[in-house]
Amino acid sequence: MKVLAAMSGGVDSAVAGARAVDAGHDVVGGHLALSRMPGTLRTGSRGCCTIEDSRDAWRACDILGIPYYVWDFSERFKEDVVDDFIAEYAAGHTPNPCMRCNERIKFPALLEKALALGFDAVCTGHYAKVIEDGQGNRELHRAADWAKDQSDVLGVLTHEQLKHSMFPLADTPSKAEVRAEAARRGLSVANKPDSHDICFIADGDTRGWLAEKIEMEPGEIVDETGAVVGGHDGANAFTVGQRRGLKLGRPAAVGKPRFVLEIRPKENKVVVGPEALLAVDQMRGIKVSWAGLPVAEVAALLDAAGTPGAGGDAARSAAFDCMVQVRAHGDPVPAQAWEELVGGRQQLVLALVEPMRGVAPGQTMVLYQGTRVLGQATIDSARSLAWDPAGAG
Repeated sequence: MKVLAAMSGGVDSAVAGARAVDAGHDVVGGHLALSRMPGTLRTGSRGCCTIEDSRDAWRACDILGIPYYVWDFSERFKEDVVDDFIAEYAAGHTPNPCMRCNERIKFPALLEKALALGFDAVCTGHYAKVIEDGQGNRELHRAADWAKDQSDVLGVLTHEQLKHSMFPLADTPSKAEVRAEAARRGLSVANKPDSHDICFIADGDTRGWLAEKIEMEPGEIVDETGAVVGGHDGANAFTVGQRRGLKLGRPAAVGKPRFVLEIRPKENKVVVGPEALLAVDQMRGIKVSWAGLPVAEVAALLDAAGTPGAGGDAARSAAFDCMVQVRAHGDPVPAQAWEELVGGRQQLVLALVEPMRGVAPGQTMVLYQGTRVLGQATIDSARSLAWDPAGAG
């Protein structure tokens, strides 16, 4: 099989590419140049798209004895990931840029290029597993090492994309084993630090970076009843669940700390309240996609509705049990889920069996059944049944 190994310059992708070679595939290494400043250097362990990473990827391919190519995706990365990140924060949301990168760059854009060049599959160093069911349909599952599992950020992959996806690290029990293997193979990236934080914000100061991109205007901080309790220099600088840096002028009546409950960019308001109101009972998601084929309850709705909206203004699937995860390596929470077609728009609705704390619009909710990833959606609203946000001023 002809395989394009996506070589990021890290240890995971290098070992994944090596295993693809060992499996007898015809492997070519490809590196995505995502930075618009090609001379950018790494800062500590931040980032994953610098000139140093490109060099590390080339060295790994040289040792593996495979061809190496660099493709410039910087313009598309800026438009689909960086600009989206800014727009989401400007709308008062908390986006996940890694999810957007996988959704729009690392798989659709790279896979499209790979298939056009005659490759059968794209191989990456993600910790996740693809399993075929009895009918040969591919399913996305968690990796053996749950501490490193990345199946959540791959929840955007579609049925067609999974057909051409290869994850050689799926059954590796630990990252330590990957590093040991890299050292045995003579790969210079064996002890290279993992990348973390947001790759295009080199110093990790997200608030400072956004302040240069989004116009900030002073506004009010109100409590859960709508009463003004302070002021701010820009609502977009706050995040749901934030406690520090609020500088409230009026203490809470009960003397307990208050947290950011909601950000209202159109009104330029930040809503704060007691910690208990951060516990979310219900979430609604948009931009719904299914990793592999949708579960039977959802498939029945889509079949019955035909084209979106044909099922009426509130057509919905049967509810099904699942687990939902919002943060990377976060604890999954049991829920009942169903999909609705409301006014022609898909919505994924989750009623949480156990409340989840501090969920914000713009984040991604990923659904699981056991180890299988069912799909994902971008959170459009999240609320505590103990509080009606509409009543807060």
